[in-house]
Parts: sequence; C-alpha cells; structure tokens
Amino acid sequence: MPTTLQQQAYLDAMGIQLWIRRRPGEAGPTADTAASEAAESGAARPTGIEPVPAGADLPGPAPAPAGGVAGLDWQALKESVQACTRCALHQSRTQTVFGVGDQRADWMVVGEAPGAEEDRQGEPFVGRAGQLLNAMLQAVGLRRESVYIANILKCRPPNNRDPRPEEVACCEPYLQRQVELVTPRLILAVGRVAAQNLLRTDAPLGRLRGRVHHYGTAGTPVVVTYHPAYLLRSPAEKRKAWQDLLMARQLLARRETDNDGATTS
Repeated sequence: MPTTLQQQAYLDAMGIQLWIRRRPGEAGPTADTAASEAAESGAARPTGIEPVPAGADLPGPAPAPAGGVAGLDWQALKESVQACTRCALHQSRTQTVFGVGDQRADWMVVGEAPGAEEDRQGEPFVGRAGQLLNAMLQAVGLRRESVYIANILKCRPPNNRDPRPEEVACCEPYLQRQVELVTPRLILAVGRVAAQNLLRTDAPLGRLRGRVHHYGTAGTPVVVTYHPAYLLRSPAEKRKAWQDLLMARQLLARRETDNDGATTS
C-alpha cells in the first residue's frame, strides 16, 4: 500500500516503523530472528487468514432482542437506549453513549463500555484513547467518520469496572440491533471484554488475536485487537495492534476480490 505523508504521521503516532526494501547485498534479519519475532508478536501469516474451524470458539446464535428492539429503526433505537432502565447503571449515568459514525459502514468498531469522558460527552472513544483509535484507523486509510463505533454497554460502569454479565445481557439487544442496521462487512473488537462478550468465550485476548471469528446469525467476520487505552499503557504492543489492522484490511480486500470474481464468472 502506498503510504501518504498523513498516513505516515498516524503510523508514527502508533509507534509503527515502516520497513524499507533492502538493496542487494545488504544484510537482513536471519530466518531464526524473523521466526522468533513472528512467534512473539502472535501475527498470522498474511496468506493464512482462514475462518475459525467449526466448533472452535464460535458464538452461538444471539438471543432474540427483548422489548421489540428487533424492529426499531435508528431513531427509535436511540430513544429506547436513552430511556433504558433495564439495569442499575441508569442510576449513575450522566447520559447514555449510543454510538457514532457511518450507519452503513463496512467497518464496525466495538469497544467495552463508556468511560468518564464518554459519559460526559455521550460519544464513544473520546479523549486520549479515542485519539489513538483515530490514528489506528487513519493508518489503514479510514476516517473515524467512515466507520461505525459502539460499545458493549451504553452506560458507564462505576469507577470504570468491567461490565457485569447481567449488564451485558440487558444491553445486548441494542448492540445486536445496531449490527443488524449497519450490516458491516467486518467487526473490529477492541479489548478483551468486547471480544469475549461478542464471541461468547472466556479465552484470553492473546488466543483470540490473529484469527477470524464470526458474530451472530449473519456470520459477520470479527477481528480482535487491543483496546487503545491498553496500548497507551503498553506502547510496545502497538506493533501487534498494527498487525491486527493489516489482517482486517487484507480480509476485506480478499472478500472484495472473491465477490468480483463471483460477479464476473
């Protein structure tokens, strides 16, 4: 992919170093070194992106949304979220955090839950974590406005604790309906909590990265990566997040090629 100056700036923000082709005769990394680095990063081979085998960490069909959520359009769904009192989190929220972005996006980014700043602004992924997410998207040629961003939970848990199972269950119909309305070609699950709840698994994030999962009855492809807030605390992991983004982009490129071939054949 040709890299523009703007994309280079975003790659710099992520701490990603671009590799430049060596001239003949220049020394390069040994095979042992390359294999070691690949094993450490947990990266999948670029040509090895395959669906998860049947029965391996695949989620079961999501339950039917309660309360008539399944038939709501965008405005009615947002109003339903704003008025929601299904769990105790409504008692401490400043406002709900519904979602933002292109409602017909190819990419849908799903995070964990609103933090303090999101609770104040009513928008997911703002503040430093949001700025890093923007840089991550820009690095693969995407604007924040061109994807749809939502969270597992629509209300902030006190003290930014992990969502409780009953809270996730109450909010799940809203997220499921958002996915149905967006019909994304790919879901990017950022962080352990988002990935585990979307995929209905307790597998650690390290095992979920580097492979393609599927969500819901439509089988929407899911790629798992680190949460931007974690990357801010652990910048050395940005290289792995970059690999996840490249895998996601390559997956969509391959699907486009397959679709074009099916159309012309």
